[in-house]
Amino acid sequence: MAAGQIAFSVLNYALAAVIWSCVGRFLLSWFVPSIQPGNYIWRGFVLVTQWAVRGFGHVTPSYVKPVFLPLVAAFWLYWGVRPLLFAAFVQAGLMPRIAG
Repeated sequence: MAAGQIAFSVLNYALAAVIWSCVGRFLLSWFVPSIQPGNYIWRGFVLVTQWAVRGFGHVTPSYVKPVFLPLVAAFWLYWGVRPLLFAAFVQAGLMPRIAG
């Protein structure tokens, strides 16, 4: 496997992990109030997803409630950033090929 293919796989996996962590953070927010910052599971979700939630929170309209920002971040990562990653790797010729 070439270095470009390994880079693609690692970035794709990392993006998928952050996307699903955003969904998990949204679902967990219904069970763990944010007034419990000592919960280690909640802190883990926040640690993994805070950069995406803050980043996409700046471009999200203000009428979207903060509780929905992890879902908005997951949406933009899945439908915005991930296709750009695919396109960039295809354009550079670094996309893994199917054997055969």
